[in-house]
Amino acid sequence: MTVTTSGASAGWEDTSVGVGPHPEPWPDDHRLDPELLAGGDRRNVADRYRYWTVEAIVADLDDRRHPFHVAVENWEHDLNIGTVVRNANAFLAAGVHIVGRRRWNRRGAMVTDRYQHVVHHPAVTDLVAWATSEGLDLVGIDNLPGSVPLETVEIPKRCVLVFGQEGPGLSTGAREACTVVCSIAQYGSTRSINAGVASGIAMHAWVRQHAGPAPGDR
Repeated sequence: MTVTTSGASAGWEDTSVGVGPHPEPWPDDHRLDPELLAGGDRRNVADRYRYWTVEAIVADLDDRRHPFHVAVENWEHDLNIGTVVRNANAFLAAGVHIVGRRRWNRRGAMVTDRYQHVVHHPAVTDLVAWATSEGLDLVGIDNLPGSVPLETVEIPKRCVLVFGQEGPGLSTGAREACTVVCSIAQYGSTRSINAGVASGIAMHAWVRQHAGPAPGDR
């Protein structure tokens, strides 16, 4: 850690993340980015992707993506969408689908949207048409009357996990389009958790049922 002090204020810069410039001669590998080789790679990426270009990382992820997608409704500029995208990257979802407003707050994504396929659908009917054409079941995640506990459900391997807007949850159209709506067990005083948290729980449930161990090289 490098600490700098200026007047009455002090700031710090953590350089422990990532790696510095690569020793020369550089490896002969088309996946590597010359700028990162020269200046170092401080990105929040797995160690195996150090010095790789964004395009090379995406191509490698595309070879391994899981056959589930994630969709989230965006009618009121939900601030949780960035977290949903970040979770989708962590659990290697095939794609993220934004339903409703095209624009969304990317801050919570922490740049992971560069490595994730993000698709926009103007309306729920557009998402449903696309999912039907791909042979994907829609699985809603919401604590609604009649919902089935996620902890007891066998999630379809090829599916779209659908999350609603913060506050109202899944819209009527989204609920009616889902093959099943699953609830997440809660034990405290609040009646709901936000879509960002719910998405991580649901995606991890899918991974536990359908995916093998994650690569050890982080």
